[in-house]
Amino acid sequence: MSIPIIKMIGASNTSKKRKMKSAKYYGLQSFLQPGCPLSLSGSFRDNVRRFIQECGQLEDYKIEGMPIWCTFLVHEHRGFVLPLYTFEECVNNSLQPLCDHCRCSGWSHHFVSKRKYHFIIPIDNEWNKPTEDGVLDVQSHILHGLIHCNGFGHLLCINGIEGGSNFIYGREVMDLWDRICTTLHTRKISVVDNSKKRKMDLRLLYGVSYGHTWFGRWDYKFCHGSFGVTKDKYQQALQILSTLQLNIIVQDSQNCSVKKMISRYQNLSDTQLATVRELFRFMLALKFRIPQNKDPKPRISSINKCTTVKEKQPRCRKFSNLAAKLDSRWHVRRLEHVANVVVDALKEKKSGMSRQEVRDTARQHIGDTGLIDYVLKSMNNVIVGGYVVRRAVNSCTGVLEYSLQETPGGGSTNQEPEEIDRVDSPRYSSVSGRDVYKDIQFLCYHLLLESDSDDVGFAVKTVMDSKHFAKEWPFHDDADEYLRFICRVIPSVTTELNLETGLYKRKNSVGEELVVPLHATIHDLKSAAETAMRDTYCIMENLKVREIAELEGVDDDEVIFGMLESGSEISVRGSGIDLLTSGDLNYEGGADNWVVSCKCGARDDDGERMVACDLCEVWQHTRCSGIDDSEAVPPLFMCYKCCDSIGPHTKQVDGTGGFVNEWMMVPVINTDTHTNLFYY
Repeated sequence: MSIPIIKMIGASNTSKKRKMKSAKYYGLQSFLQPGCPLSLSGSFRDNVRRFIQECGQLEDYKIEGMPIWCTFLVHEHRGFVLPLYTFEECVNNSLQPLCDHCRCSGWSHHFVSKRKYHFIIPIDNEWNKPTEDGVLDVQSHILHGLIHCNGFGHLLCINGIEGGSNFIYGREVMDLWDRICTTLHTRKISVVDNSKKRKMDLRLLYGVSYGHTWFGRWDYKFCHGSFGVTKDKYQQALQILSTLQLNIIVQDSQNCSVKKMISRYQNLSDTQLATVRELFRFMLALKFRIPQNKDPKPRISSINKCTTVKEKQPRCRKFSNLAAKLDSRWHVRRLEHVANVVVDALKEKKSGMSRQEVRDTARQHIGDTGLIDYVLKSMNNVIVGGYVVRRAVNSCTGVLEYSLQETPGGGSTNQEPEEIDRVDSPRYSSVSGRDVYKDIQFLCYHLLLESDSDDVGFAVKTVMDSKHFAKEWPFHDDADEYLRFICRVIPSVTTELNLETGLYKRKNSVGEELVVPLHATIHDLKSAAETAMRDTYCIMENLKVREIAELEGVDDDEVIFGMLESGSEISVRGSGIDLLTSGDLNYEGGADNWVVSCKCGARDDDGERMVACDLCEVWQHTRCSGIDDSEAVPPLFMCYKCCDSIGPHTKQVDGTGGFVNEWMMVPVINTDTHTNLFYY
């Protein structure tokens, strides 16, 4: 059987033959299994270099200054070939040197790594095309994982059959990603779990059904929650939801369809279904026994064919529907407002505009540049009003441009592929018994999301506020001819210690893995520490290691075998690090050591929308401060602590007689009307 392969675009016949001859092909399911095609024993920063040299083919072009390596993966059973791209992003040349994903993962104290490695598998219709500028911002990739050269990284997106691919399942992509991380000796990977199926949040469905998220099948565990949710609170919430008794639900429910559906699946089961967890588990297992109509079949054109398949026009989506699914920190109305501003700018220009031009124009109306950038990433083949916004690279200038295309009928287009499924619509009122996912969606909505129980509602809210998960690979000392240590640099007192309080300004950054031979001396260990730190962190560029704390006073010529236990942690002191004058590339959280202290208990940035008090400059959530996501932050904002310190406060009472918030009424002058406005 001949295996269809993707076409080589934009190359002469000679270069095609040269690429075909040097391209690297591996089996998708066997790639990076133990010893296939290589075995690695060093740290991630060394392993990833060997990986791209031995398993990747260097492309003859760069994207935004980044070199690219390509590895072709052949699906052993279905015969298609997909490209795995590895991008090496140098932080010193990057437009975004700091990592927002680290900041939201609780890793703000990490030193800025010199290099980031992006592992990307594009969506199906991009396999035959060269990568373009802006590839790192696209959210529709089949796989996009980012790993810093210190071994910490982030899984940014996974899209399988449900996410738009015609060929590969999400679990196959996750298996591949997990093997990449394991083989390269990744240390810790975070993920923000916004995964959905049939518009159901899988972190809720899988959490109730199995006690972990969909990513938990690969050992991703609770990292931290938003709005002060702790691991214990998260586990308690799952316990409340999973142990709901079906007999009590049937007895108390006024919905006949709910009763019929529960009874139907109880009758189908060979064992007694007593709780919601047992019911959902049975239903999720049952779906695998129901014939599926969708069978992904490869439709990739062969390189030997002279004719090419005509590409379909990309389907368009209404931006309002897309914005509702993004699950961003900004309210949907704010996202739609920015989209309308962008469209107005494009209509006024009447021609394509570069991303920077669109951004600068939007900033005249919107002050939040982060919000503008977030919307621009999502605006491609989307419908706003009566126009389609498209994004493409100008073939002459090589710059990413946005353009408008008027839809037929002034906005009443037939290009919208999505139908809004509402679980409370009439078609959900009967028990189908054929589409199990539709029945799960119906029960999830009525038993959990719309429950009359305050305990259930609070538990659901707690689970939905828990989106940050991570997998950690423990440090292993292999039984071989090498010694391994975790090395930390002891911070300088003048740069890291607050001399007034005696406390360190930030947590100490993570240590680096050192690998040295058995016969290495103390001098060799110092050199290895210098090399590792200089190669990994921007701030360590001029590090000179003077001493190892655990071996203080021992001569450099002494062999370390027998003096230090392999696998232990060591601390080094040195010179050449100055956090006060070395610029902005110190910490991933940025140069400002800003303070988070919210009434929900949050003490660090969790990725949710926040506001800073104008008096104490402490940050807190807008949601916890009584500011709705659709509302703009008032020009003068004072937290409840500062309000209490300067005067009495008022209490607003809700309909149940309880207090909903406590705020002092603060007068603010409206500069346009010169009237007093009041913010609580």
